[in-house]
Amino acid sequence: MTIPLGGKYEAGKEENASEVITREDLSNFEHLRKLLAGLKLDSGYEVIPPSGIVNLNRDNLVVVCGPRLSPIIAQILEGDDNLRFRKDRAWHLVDLKVGKEYRSPMDEDGSAADFGYLGRLPRLDGRGTFLYIAGIHAIGANGVVHFLENNLAQLYREVRTRRFSTLISCRYDPKTLDVLESRRVTPLYLHEG
Repeated sequence: MTIPLGGKYEAGKEENASEVITREDLSNFEHLRKLLAGLKLDSGYEVIPPSGIVNLNRDNLVVVCGPRLSPIIAQILEGDDNLRFRKDRAWHLVDLKVGKEYRSPMDEDGSAADFGYLGRLPRLDGRGTFLYIAGIHAIGANGVVHFLENNLAQLYREVRTRRFSTLISCRYDPKTLDVLESRRVTPLYLHEG
């Protein structure tokens, strides 16, 4: 399994800035690596460059990268008729079916909580899918990974290999950034018959 993680330029560096990933995303990789190893699957990660260009036309792909870091991901997410990332004063998630917004408690009142998006989305070449994970903030993706660690068998029973999307809420320890709990807050929206 290949796990592309969204890269950014190192903060505070004007010249010769290095490409870095957040510690939250590195933690996501470690948790996913352990989860996949339990399924007898090897995994490695790669950094999506700050340009956001990533090859999604590959098998065995789990992408962890927000749409603001990758225009390719943003375009694919536009194909989800149920859930969307949106930006006004802050990034947030929207359930289009019920018209409900999910704003990060981190932005609203500073609470140690966030929301994330989980889906199996179509590859650009039309020859498969990839698993997609993103949070409003990086920690929201950790909540999605926590949800997978604790609910993978049930999720598979419900969706099998079909395309889907759902939103996950999480609460975390602000000192350690360890996710304490995660839960689904929207239905599992299936994208095909």
